Amino acid sequence: MSGTKHIIHALRLLAPSTRIEPGCLGFRVWSEENEESTVRYVEEWATEDAMRRRVRSPRFTRLLEVLESAPAQPWVQFDFVRETRGLDYVSEVRTMDGMLEAPPRMDME
Repeated sequence: MSGTKHIIHALRLLAPSTRIEPGCLGFRVWSEENEESTVRYVEEWATEDAMRRRVRSPRFTRLLEVLESAPAQPWVQFDFVRETRGLDYVSEVRTMDGMLEAPPRMDME
């Protein structure tokens, strides 16, 4: 299994637990034919509070572990109505909201 297919498979395994989280509106993962080395992953949340709970959850830690296993450095983006954020948002939520440890360090936005 190629690196891209492995990542897609791992992300799809996380889908059932993501879908049952309160406030989850949807979740998609795919790779486009002309960009086989690029994996697209999107989660949609009803509110920022629901998303903050998601970012603090052990399930999100598993998602970060999958991202760390990617053959190329992943690019992470959080889109809000008024702004776009990167992994700095994960660090902020997990640190400010009382997580005991910071997320794994990934240098990207």
